[in-house]
Amino acid sequence: MSELDLDDLRLIMREAAGEGEDVDLGQDILDVPFTNLGFDSLALMETVALIKRRTGVAIGDDELGEIVTPRALLDKVASRMTGAA
Repeated sequence: MSELDLDDLRLIMREAAGEGEDVDLGQDILDVPFTNLGFDSLALMETVALIKRRTGVAIGDDELGEIVTPRALLDKVASRMTGAA
């Protein structure tokens, strides 16, 4: 996988934690906090683990506190893929 886009992230999020009945990951979720999407810290850790397996980009557990939205996660992954962070 050369880069991670929102559609890729949606698939990974569904695999990591499923999709709650009251959450539609198909809508505009870029700036919706993970907690509002039904993702707790364990679901986010699983999401990050799946991203690492698919892209090779590692995000440390200590960095998860600053990643509160899908946009922040995509930005972090993109910066690591380009070597900027």
